[in-house]
Amino acid sequence: MKHLITGSMLLSILGLFSCKAQNMNNLSAEAFADALTPETHLLDVRTAEEFDAGHLRGADNIDWFQAGFVDSVKAKYGQDKPIYLYCRSGRRSADAAGKLAKAGYTVYNMLGGYQAWTEAGREVTRYEVERFRTPQGTAVEITLIKHASLEIRFKGLSIQVDPVTELGKKTDYATEFPKADYILVTHEHFDHFDQGAIDALRKDGTNLVTNARCADMAGWGKALANGESLQLAFGIEAVPAYNTTEGHLQFHPKGRDNGYVLTLDGLRIYIAGDTEDIPEMAALKDIDIAFLPCNQPYTMTAEQCVRAAQMIEPKVLIPYHFNDTDLSGLSAQLPGMDVRLRALQ
Repeated sequence: MKHLITGSMLLSILGLFSCKAQNMNNLSAEAFADALTPETHLLDVRTAEEFDAGHLRGADNIDWFQAGFVDSVKAKYGQDKPIYLYCRSGRRSADAAGKLAKAGYTVYNMLGGYQAWTEAGREVTRYEVERFRTPQGTAVEITLIKHASLEIRFKGLSIQVDPVTELGKKTDYATEFPKADYILVTHEHFDHFDQGAIDALRKDGTNLVTNARCADMAGWGKALANGESLQLAFGIEAVPAYNTTEGHLQFHPKGRDNGYVLTLDGLRIYIAGDTEDIPEMAALKDIDIAFLPCNQPYTMTAEQCVRAAQMIEPKVLIPYHFNDTDLSGLSAQLPGMDVRLRALQ
């Protein structure tokens, strides 16, 4: 029996060879997941509304239908590493992959898209995720939940920082995150200490590290004073966090509240808590990632944030705990520093 090749079949075959020639590849959801690393360029080409409803951890979002899609990708990514693309079902990302392949990128498209990923029971998030590696090569993922609330994942551990349920973006810790191995709380204000969130995250073996006041309020946990440290699965040092501006001293008095420096296999993360640009910051050394708060009258002005960053000299600065503070000029005032403005109002 003769095997007939129809016109549509021929076009599909030619299209396949064309895609391969243009460095475009299709991967199953399983193969796609296996290929992802903290350094991967991971791009969600759905709409912003779809992205906000849930996306893969660590994905960026550029809408395929927006004007100048390819130019937007070029502004964000070089061609030194491949781009991994997905959409809802795989159609938009296939079109986007074809365009990017023609522009010189090596691209991998996830067959079945977000639907295939979720049907396989793989994890998604509603939040931005920053990905890093320690000097030893261990992956570290920091989920930017909101305001002062963060989650850090390291060696299979979940470290929650100042978990709070409400504050504009409601967080259901019981369903959106695994139970915490460690919970760190900087001080007792409602936007940092939330007993309900702590209870939702607690399991047998959860460690709570906080200041003395919050340990009393929670009825459990390890209290650290400024200057004290612990060696857990990572190193943690409690550092000062307080106000210095007259008329604001009552918000965060000196000696009461904590900031934290975490050392994860040599990767040093400074979580400042509620503070102004205090002189003790000059003693912080070799900080890789710094989270600095920016909202007067409670913490820092943008100018104070710049001064603090100049003292600390982190490799990456992520402002957090801000409301209407204009932070658009930070990058220009901190040349050579990787300043990342994220949705942490």
